[in-house]
Amino acid sequence: MNVIPIEALSDNYMYLIVDEATKECAAVDPVEPKKILEKVKELGLNLTKILTTHHHWDHANGNPELVESLNVKIPVYGGDERIPGLTDKIGHNDQLNIGSLKVTCLFTPCHTTGHICYFVSKNEANLQPAVFTGDTLFISGCGRFFEGNAEQMFNNLINILAKLPSNTLLYCGHEYSIQNLKFSLHVEPTNETTKAKLNWAEQMRSSNLRTIPSTIKDELEFNPFMRVQLDHFKKRYNQTDAILVMQELRKEKDNWKA
Repeated sequence: MNVIPIEALSDNYMYLIVDEATKECAAVDPVEPKKILEKVKELGLNLTKILTTHHHWDHANGNPELVESLNVKIPVYGGDERIPGLTDKIGHNDQLNIGSLKVTCLFTPCHTTGHICYFVSKNEANLQPAVFTGDTLFISGCGRFFEGNAEQMFNNLINILAKLPSNTLLYCGHEYSIQNLKFSLHVEPTNETTKAKLNWAEQMRSSNLRTIPSTIKDELEFNPFMRVQLDHFKKRYNQTDAILVMQELRKEKDNWKA
């Protein structure tokens, strides 16, 4: 498996997921189709499907143009009928293939009611799996609760994504790492892992380099939204229920300025 991140708009990430054995690939959230097509042509790939995480324009509006630009019709997958160009609506644990790669669809509603994350794996011991999380999970952050609530996001992060193999590579929908890490340090100022990650992220961005991917293991060490069950977060928000901690944490982030 080869994952090719492609920058789009001001801070979005699109991706090509490539099965290296067959050169078959899928595009994730291809909001700028021309960039996708250029990379497909450059690498001699066979683009066979579009995976859309959610219906927001900066992730989904490139779908129709990309399909129209190809010589063959390809399916557009997603979990929301509002997705432009949608041909195949999918749900939790639905299975797809990209060549010999297995894609498991994970239903993660909250940022939008139809948000899907895509977990990609292969039955090979040395292949590191990957998850494409759109605007559900970011490096050291999570998406705003535009169409859902804290209970849903708790389930998404703690009961679904945190249960993936710890070495799973995390590819999110935006380059938000520095701002997220600054907030993480604000709510957990003694976390040395967060301090080190922020320092690294600032160095990367100052050189115009990407901060993706992270891993599920790393997120559990510094992403406060995946740490809401810890006692010091419960104490910070004077709550005993981790879902209410999630709610208060998101509320603080929404109003926070660096």
